[in-house]
Amino acid sequence: MNNTFSLTRWWAIVLKEFLQLRRDRITFAMIIGVPIIQIALFGFAINTDPKHLPTAVIASDHSEFTRSFIAAMRNSEYFDIVETLPNEEAARRALLRGSVLFVLDIPVGFTRDLVKGSRPSLRIDADATDPVAVSSALGALPGLAQSVLQKDMTGALSGISPSGPPAFDVQVHKLYNPESITQYNIVPGLMGVILTMTMVMMTGLAVTRERERGTMENLLAMPVLPLEVTTGKIVPYIAIGLVQVTIILLASRYVFRVPILGNMLTMYLVALLFIAASLAVGIMLSSLAQNQLQGVQLTFFYFLPNILLSGFFMPFAGMPLWAQWIGNALPLTHFNRLVRAILLKGAGWADLWPNVWPMLVFMVVVMAIAVRVYRRTLD
Repeated sequence: MNNTFSLTRWWAIVLKEFLQLRRDRITFAMIIGVPIIQIALFGFAINTDPKHLPTAVIASDHSEFTRSFIAAMRNSEYFDIVETLPNEEAARRALLRGSVLFVLDIPVGFTRDLVKGSRPSLRIDADATDPVAVSSALGALPGLAQSVLQKDMTGALSGISPSGPPAFDVQVHKLYNPESITQYNIVPGLMGVILTMTMVMMTGLAVTRERERGTMENLLAMPVLPLEVTTGKIVPYIAIGLVQVTIILLASRYVFRVPILGNMLTMYLVALLFIAASLAVGIMLSSLAQNQLQGVQLTFFYFLPNILLSGFFMPFAGMPLWAQWIGNALPLTHFNRLVRAILLKGAGWADLWPNVWPMLVFMVVVMAIAVRVYRRTLD
């Protein structure tokens, strides 16, 4: 053999590698797709200063002063007034469900007390489970109150507390996480991220491993249905997922001191549903992949938008509408909301259902696709 370096042989190896890359469509898709996805998500979807946050109003007093304050909230772009609620009980339910992040409570007799110089208060209840999502909006409230005073406290009213404290103040009540401790939001969210990564990764290699080891022929020869194979491969990993949930819950409670206010049976049932949905995704990706490398690549494609668009990495409310549409189609988005609602808010099934049924639909659809794809491999 000639030990002299040959440009001809070297170029032949280079061409062979390019040819293999061209034939491997999933690898080629990663080369092109991953940079595009990351640029789109980080450039357009990720926003550390979320605006247009859903807000409700309990309007027990109507006057030019209250209307000016509500208008100032809208004009700040931090608050979107999405509904008017009749009482505090309805407000509590709305915050518990997560349909709004803020509730403005205008008390009865606010205008009368303001004109009399009694310095009344407006109250803002904020869902502080995600401190980053609400901090900027809450920081803007003192400026809004000042703008209303400058605009409306004129003429005969200009003499009310000219040099003293403001004619009215805004009291903020941070609910569910009053001290704005970041770990209360991050640690429960890690449960979904860890389950997504491990469950999808492990089952994403299940069918391709059988194919590469030559044991797929044994499965194909057995008198079993595709549904039996796919569900049978999922069951052992469910136990692994529940063990991981237990470890995370114990760490949350005894290491990070995260309050656990909800029912643990509800927590495990929700986790079981999410584990099943994640495992269904893994089986589907494993059936689509030709080898274990492709299985890992497809898993990465699924994991990236989940972690960036689920509300774990950045506030969900701050993302543009198109990113929220994608995020709402992913089970991790709903699971993050469910975990935080159970642990930090003590929510029950009635409040959890709006985020439970999308995971159910996702699991059924993905499992149907996995069974159909696996059936094609029998040909």
